[in-house]
Amino acid sequence: MNAQGAAQAVLQGRALEVNGFAQWREAARELLRAGVPPEAVTWGAPGADLFSGAPAPESPPHNAPIQLQEPKPAPHLPRSLLDMLQSAACYREADRWAFLYRVLWRWQLGEHDVQSPADPDGARLHAMVKAVRREEHDMHAYIRFRERPIEAGAPRFVAWFEPRHDVLPQVAEHFVSRMGKVSWMIATPEASVLWDGNTLHNCGPLMSSAADLEDSGEALWLTYYRSIFNPARLNTSVMQSHIPSRFWKNLPEGALVPSLVSQAGLGARRIGQVQAVGRRSGATIPIAPEAAQPERQQPSKLDECRRCELWEHATQAVGGAGPKRAPIMIVGEQPGDQEDLAGAPFVGPAGKLLDQVFEQAGLDRKTVYLTNAVKHFKWEPRGKRRLHKTPVQREIEACHYWLEKELAACKPKVIVAMGATALKSVMQEKNVTLKDTLGRPVRHGDSWVVTIYHPSYVLRVPDEASKHEAFSVMVKGLRLAQELLERPDLPEPLQ
Repeated sequence: MNAQGAAQAVLQGRALEVNGFAQWREAARELLRAGVPPEAVTWGAPGADLFSGAPAPESPPHNAPIQLQEPKPAPHLPRSLLDMLQSAACYREADRWAFLYRVLWRWQLGEHDVQSPADPDGARLHAMVKAVRREEHDMHAYIRFRERPIEAGAPRFVAWFEPRHDVLPQVAEHFVSRMGKVSWMIATPEASVLWDGNTLHNCGPLMSSAADLEDSGEALWLTYYRSIFNPARLNTSVMQSHIPSRFWKNLPEGALVPSLVSQAGLGARRIGQVQAVGRRSGATIPIAPEAAQPERQQPSKLDECRRCELWEHATQAVGGAGPKRAPIMIVGEQPGDQEDLAGAPFVGPAGKLLDQVFEQAGLDRKTVYLTNAVKHFKWEPRGKRRLHKTPVQREIEACHYWLEKELAACKPKVIVAMGATALKSVMQEKNVTLKDTLGRPVRHGDSWVVTIYHPSYVLRVPDEASKHEAFSVMVKGLRLAQELLERPDLPEPLQ
């Protein structure tokens, strides 16, 4: 489908045939500029659906003629939404192109909640992205390359996999970065990729099943697997939960597992237990679980953080903003609903109130570094709304890894902790309280720590007198933070 003819094709009642995200994106761009609504468009694949084998649907009749509008500028999409659309385009579903265009249409109409998991379309979009990323992970984990004889030539290693979604191109890039110059091929029922050591080649299916693979070294691997299999520690439910059944058939050791499990049930487990107990001596020394954890590589980018489960339900991670070596760092609790969608801290109602505090305190927002103790939005659904939910201690501790990096890079002279969560994260003390530290600067390492109320607390206070008092405490706290930049001695507590 030529993107320039997409609107005309719809006008003529023909289905739009696309076979990839780039082609869909160009067609969708033209349709949006022409003002063509989603219900007027029928999407299909050239000749037939690429994956189900079903023929492309005929365009349904429309009661009202379609009126093309004068071309408008193409809408500007945030990078986070564009990345989600590109990932969701890999999800194998007959109506994926129509659904993605509906999401795009709603966004350009100003319905930005379409990116939120609380919205029905947003929930489906997030589910599609999650399934695609899971399939990428499974291919990384369960692909098994088999070595070919040297005399057979390239490719040196070959693997077979049956993905549920169209993730082969991005998975191929993953192995290009890890396999070096050695040649390899990954074959699937729909397509194949070949790496010759310098160039990645995409082509159609070259194999029919894993039975087409031969590996002279596989017998050695199976002998090793048989020798390390411990029947005394067999737990079939754990094996099934760790590796889904659809992957076992293509793993070399998959053919051994049924007989090994059967032997364990016929007595090999009991014999193995007896031998293990006979070798055991001495007493078990208790150890804390955290002390027994192996060292793991920590994430280098905030978007890759999986240190707690909050990332699963957030739109994106929200980092800090401001000068990298700002003298004052202001730490809040966590991003809110609008921050989660925008990817920037303090852009919602709390941020607007904080701007008023800055103005009263005579502090320029552009000169401070703004961040949060927790980087992902924690929420609970209320109808179609996402309401803030306070993070628990383990989530605060998991995110302190990123706050430490920000503190080390910024090296602020004064840290302003807004609320109890931020204070506990900065001080790394569970028993420290906001009430005991308001107006009383505390020395922490090379920095002063000043505590104030969080803007959301001021917004929640019911009566105007209390609201005015809390606002005043915030203003005085920011003025104190500016004084501490110039005075090395400890000032008097705020009154």
